[in-house]
Amino acid sequence: MTTDTARRAEEFIRTFHDRTPGQQSVGAEAALTPDGRTSYQVLAARVAGAGRVLDLGCADGALLALLADQGARVLAGVDLSEAELALARSRPALADAELRQGRAQQLPFPDRSFDAVVSHMALMLMAEVEQVAGEAARVLEPGGTLAVAVGGGPVEGEGLDLFLTLARPYFRATPAERRTPRLGDRRTRTREGLDEILAPAGFAPVSWDSVTIDMGGTPEDVWKSTVWTFYDADELDRDQLAELRAAFLAEARPLLSPEGRLACGMRISIATTQTT
Repeated sequence: MTTDTARRAEEFIRTFHDRTPGQQSVGAEAALTPDGRTSYQVLAARVAGAGRVLDLGCADGALLALLADQGARVLAGVDLSEAELALARSRPALADAELRQGRAQQLPFPDRSFDAVVSHMALMLMAEVEQVAGEAARVLEPGGTLAVAVGGGPVEGEGLDLFLTLARPYFRATPAERRTPRLGDRRTRTREGLDEILAPAGFAPVSWDSVTIDMGGTPEDVWKSTVWTFYDADELDRDQLAELRAAFLAEARPLLSPEGRLACGMRISIATTQTT
C-alpha cells in the first residue's frame, strides 16, 4: 500500500515535471564525460544488445530513443508525468513504444517481458524502493539486466559544490509548508545500499562505476543548469533566487579560468546487476 509520504513525494515530482517537461534531459544531453559521452550513453552501453528494454522514470524518452538507435526492438517506459510522456510520444523513434503513466512500484507489464530494465537518475527519487526492485525482477527474463544511474555528488571546489554551499542555508530556512518533500531512499546512492535493496528481489551484487560529467561554462550558464538540477530550488521565491544568484555569481569570479569558464563537475554512479 502506498504511504502518505510516498504519495506526497510522487505528487511533487509529477507536478514539477508536468510544469517543466523536457528540462532535465536538456541538461543531461549537454553534460559530457571526459570521453565525450552523455550519461545516457554511458548507461545505454550497459544494456547493449538487449532487444526488449523498459525505462523506469522515462521522462521525455531521451534514453529510450537512444536505446532504439542502439537496436532495441521493443521499448517501454513508465513515468509519473503525463507532460513528459507526451514529449516522449512525439519522438519518431518511439512511435511503437509502450509509454505508460504509472508507478514503478506497480508495473503494468507481464512477467518476463524484458531483457533489460534501466533507470536514469530516477530510482534514487522513488519511494518504497523494495517494491520497485521486486517489480523490476518480475518483468525481467531470468538473467536479465538492471542498470541504473544515480547521483554521486559534486566535484569539490567547482561550480556545483559552490552552488550547494550557498543554497543549503536557503533550503534549510524554507517554511515547512513550502519545503520539498523527502524524495527517495538514500541507500540507492551507495553500492552497499543498493545490494541491500536488490538482493531480496533476486538480483546479484551490483557492479559499480563512477563517471564525472562536465556541466561547466560561463557562470550564468552554470547557474541555470544547477538551479534545474535540484528540486529544492523550486521552493525558493523570486527574491530568494535573485539573492542566491547574485551571491553565486560573485563567489564564482575567483574560480574562473582565464577564458572566463567555471568548472562544474558532477559525479554519477552507474550500477549494473542481473537477476539470478
